[in-house]
Amino acid sequence: MSDSSKIFGNNSGKPLVSVIVPTFNRLKYLYQALSSVLYQNYKNLQIIVVNDGGEDVGGIISSFNDFRLKYINRKENRGKAFSLNQALEQAKGKYIAYLDDDDLYHPDHIETLVNALENETDCQVAYTDLYKTYCKVSPDGDRQVLSKVVEVSRDFDRFFMLYFNHVLHVSVMHRRDLIEKTGPYNENLSVLIDWDMTRRLVFFSDFYHICKVTGEYCHPMGECDRISVQQRKNKQEYHRNVLAIRTVRPAKPWPKIQDMSIIFATDRFDKEAGRTISSIWQNTFYPYKLYLPISESDFNRINTDMPNLVFVPVNPSSSITERIDAAIKKCEGHYIAIVPRGFPIGEIWVEKSLYALINSSIDRQGFLLDENVDGNWAVIIEKEDIEYARHSFPHLNLQKSLEAAGISLRAPNYKEYPFQFDNILQQALSEEKDGNWLQAAEMYMYLAENYKNQLWMKRLAAKAFFKAGKHNIAASLCSEINHHRPTAGTLLLEAKFRREEKKYNSAIELLHKAEKTIQGKELVWT
Repeated sequence: MSDSSKIFGNNSGKPLVSVIVPTFNRLKYLYQALSSVLYQNYKNLQIIVVNDGGEDVGGIISSFNDFRLKYINRKENRGKAFSLNQALEQAKGKYIAYLDDDDLYHPDHIETLVNALENETDCQVAYTDLYKTYCKVSPDGDRQVLSKVVEVSRDFDRFFMLYFNHVLHVSVMHRRDLIEKTGPYNENLSVLIDWDMTRRLVFFSDFYHICKVTGEYCHPMGECDRISVQQRKNKQEYHRNVLAIRTVRPAKPWPKIQDMSIIFATDRFDKEAGRTISSIWQNTFYPYKLYLPISESDFNRINTDMPNLVFVPVNPSSSITERIDAAIKKCEGHYIAIVPRGFPIGEIWVEKSLYALINSSIDRQGFLLDENVDGNWAVIIEKEDIEYARHSFPHLNLQKSLEAAGISLRAPNYKEYPFQFDNILQQALSEEKDGNWLQAAEMYMYLAENYKNQLWMKRLAAKAFFKAGKHNIAASLCSEINHHRPTAGTLLLEAKFRREEKKYNSAIELLHKAEKTIQGKELVWT
């Protein structure tokens, strides 16, 4: 038995879980949040509450009289990231879980995650689904629950996670020793602090999605005091945070991600070159380093704080091919992109072709970043292929050497682009908005049959079929969903169908289940 297990009285052999609860002036909600942790079915817990310079909550902590609670009462407000790091320094558990001070765990939350990580998967990170609980907040701070919805129930997608967060922090549990690889929380961030960490975690582990609702996060109607909401109002500051997150590079090795090197191919450094470099910084979300094979005098003229720049010194009279060759020798990425000055760069400019390359089953194939535009030839290719071509045919230019080496190049087609699921989903939501419910329903079913996220898509399809008047199909889908993972919304919808069928007892039973879910009567501390 480990020392930490002895300290926390675990005689069952179950691993210790450290739950981190940062708090700042939310005394009204903290008691219920902590109750939801202390009344977990899983008992071997260390609960670290960090007061981020707000009103002292020691009275709330002591009222529980529970040795598993550890209180850090910091007098200075330093932000959420600092609080999380301070708690991590005190964490003893094999696993780390998180809870904000106005959110709730359901009684099986910790047990569900530990069981998955210990018995169901080799992943070192797991997450569940959460209710988004819409509340009306009275002047004295009391909250009246208006509705609960599972807004997102998304299966893990590493490529998407690099672009945008799809896993809420309250739903996550991960091995504590992963922090030694990711590094601590970034205390220079003012928003998206959670995504910064989950994004870094994907470099080292897959995430295991447990399609079960085990908690909820509050969403007040009207003005909301959440950091994630308030900080988005300052668009410039929000964008600064996004760029900082997308350019972070944890220490290698990265067992789950192959690095990318971008070579900027130019024979001179001018304003157009500067604009190209700036656009690369603004629009690239896949991990990369940007290699600049330019003269020292040109490099000294660069005035930028862009991270991940690698200066490759070359003679000012060097040709483009010589500059590319010099950069290739320095590149450490598995993939190499060659980009000329003035190449048009927009959102997912390199990731479209990169994604096609990552998923290609054809050897010796590279992808153009775009169709040839006024001679601005740009390509992405595996490093070993480009090295082979340049070693075998050094007297040819890059394009000719790749052809001579038998490496085929083409632009990816639309079906090879990333985010196909999200593109179709947005189309379906647009159909909903226009009142085309049947078209939307059919698109949701197509997604359920051809992509992941089946329960999520079937839930959306059930609502759309209902709106389209296809009640039999909607009823069948609701019944299927409620058998696997009932939610307040699907219970209410199925109750409508049972009432239409004059199965009143069944309808009443479903309504009672939905009411208990919305009111939280199934939670043992209420």
